[in-house]
Amino acid sequence: MLARRQRDPLQSLQRRNQELKQQVDGLLFESRLKGALEASKRRDMYQRCIQLKQAIDENKNALQKLKKADEPAPVGNYYQKKEEEHNLLDKLTHQLQELAVSISRENVTETGALTEREEEENSAEEDEEEEDDEEESEESGGEDEETEEEEEEKQEGESQPEATSGEYIALGDFMAQQVGDLTFKKGEILCIIKKNSDGWWMAKNAKGNEGLIPKTYLEPYNKEGGQESSEEGSEEDTEVGDGTVEGAEVKQRTDSHWSAVRKAISEQINTVDVLTAMGAIPAGFRPSTLFQLLEEGNQFRASYFLQPELTPSQLAFRDLMWDAKTGSIRSRPSRVSLILTLWSCKMIPLPGVSIQVLSRHVRLCLFDGSEVLSNIHTVRATWQPKKPKTWTFSPQVTGILPCLLDGDCFIRSNSSSPDLGILFELGISYIRNSTGERGELSCGWVFLKLFDTTGIPIPAKTYKLFLNGGTPYEKGVEVDPSVSTRAHGSVFHQLMTMRRQPQLLVKLRSLNRRSRSTLSLLPETLIGSMCCVHLLIFYRQILGDVLLKDRMSLNSADLISNPVLATFPKLLEESDIMDALRSSWAEKESTLKRSEKGDRELLKAVFLLVYHDCALPLLHSALLPPSRWAEEETEAARWKGIADFLKQNQENEGALQVLLSPEGVHEPFDISEQTYDFLGERRKNVA
Repeated sequence: MLARRQRDPLQSLQRRNQELKQQVDGLLFESRLKGALEASKRRDMYQRCIQLKQAIDENKNALQKLKKADEPAPVGNYYQKKEEEHNLLDKLTHQLQELAVSISRENVTETGALTEREEEENSAEEDEEEEDDEEESEESGGEDEETEEEEEEKQEGESQPEATSGEYIALGDFMAQQVGDLTFKKGEILCIIKKNSDGWWMAKNAKGNEGLIPKTYLEPYNKEGGQESSEEGSEEDTEVGDGTVEGAEVKQRTDSHWSAVRKAISEQINTVDVLTAMGAIPAGFRPSTLFQLLEEGNQFRASYFLQPELTPSQLAFRDLMWDAKTGSIRSRPSRVSLILTLWSCKMIPLPGVSIQVLSRHVRLCLFDGSEVLSNIHTVRATWQPKKPKTWTFSPQVTGILPCLLDGDCFIRSNSSSPDLGILFELGISYIRNSTGERGELSCGWVFLKLFDTTGIPIPAKTYKLFLNGGTPYEKGVEVDPSVSTRAHGSVFHQLMTMRRQPQLLVKLRSLNRRSRSTLSLLPETLIGSMCCVHLLIFYRQILGDVLLKDRMSLNSADLISNPVLATFPKLLEESDIMDALRSSWAEKESTLKRSEKGDRELLKAVFLLVYHDCALPLLHSALLPPSRWAEEETEAARWKGIADFLKQNQENEGALQVLLSPEGVHEPFDISEQTYDFLGERRKNVA
């Protein structure tokens, strides 16, 4: 007798999904048929919602792991069928959520049913906790405090079930998501009627409308002084997580830019709370700290650190000096000068289907446990659908690959801090499907200290860095609590647990003589892509010629007519134009003879011609849409415009014909395109 043929993986999953659909349809029909339910029936139906939700989540995980190669026979429209099954599970999840909310709200509106509602919520929480690893039961410290706070809220709700709990001010806009929710605007004063243990409070607005609202959007309102400050006096208590290398210390944040960042993050945290409550993101995700610093201004941008710095007397340049023997700028050795290679990120938790990821990236900067000491450099990661939790990078970017993908980074710093290190923050840019809201989230961070306790540099090797959740001034937060690092039991079990932790792999590389000599021509403090080093050095050499060699009087602070000096730093913020310059220069350099490549003055002259033919027109072209981070359509449109421009340049042996063509449209001329004000652009001395 022939053995029964095993069902194909996708077909088996489709069958299980249909069975789940029948169960959900039956539950919905039963709820509509019975109308108002008794408390015991509501509790039973709520439990069935939870159980079905768990089964759907299991099918989602199984669906995500399915591969076309696992099918014993070819399957037509395989990926389309997978997408259809995914959409079906999303629909079932949404139906169950609506049913669970409606059942819970029947308990809220029924007099005397608050205790039953708490029992239901507690049983639901217990079911959800059973899905997590067993290590969750051994949580300590701050998590116990959270439990105590929840108990206090429950007691408060029980003691005042019908009384007004006070006035609160809305910290942000909220749009009703279900029937019975209350829409409100930022700054609106709301009167709280009931505080429910699930975090959704019954409130009334000034017009008398009542509804449920999330408590994370609220802060107590003081009629005399307005909004009560929940952050007053807390700045000194903020801490940074432990460093990765032994000896890293926890420091208090007292500098002003951290205060501004904390304020900006506090304004976003409500949205993150909502996404976390919805299950859209893991509990350890936060608004991106380094992104907020970049948004403050140019203080942490590479274009700022590329500018020369004056001495405290303001009479000379501190990091730009002339070497009369070589006829060029003098090399500047620094305490830290190395190459860092980003290899990969592993086990990075996935966000839910309710948000669309626009970019995966790593932001890094020099850090001393208290302050950011350099520009914030960003490297975009790539990933494969087969391994969505693994991010990879492209070391040694050449050819047409964008420098934004370059995993090889140079790092220079002359800071004398004993706690100097590199702060890494993994992040995603996202758009929320339901509202179109955009944002930046941190998926974890880690601090790699560059010197040990005796002041000796750490060895140049590959490091596996385990990520922390929260922000760099939070301590003890896990990226994904469901994969707890608090492993107990056998050594094997602990090793398996550690393998599941989110981690970043990086390699520190020491410099050979040639690399050290090359990087010494750059500013003392700077982080950037290795593929652009030669272009940055051209800029520094031209800067030295103009400011130190050719200036009529070193005491003069007049504006200088030089388009390259005036515009080149902008390329560090528009990486696609930097790529265009890099490509054009490589093409031009390939036509030079060996003797010409050894002539430094000739190379600078040729570079100036390439820059005027390529970068300068593109920076002021009206045909290119403004650069926007992580907008695929905008990036594609700019790439196409740049490629067309470079092709016309190549055909016409220069940009002159394109510039004079009536089809070329450029922004109105501004004198800032031509003039370089080194006093206005210089870096401020912090010594």
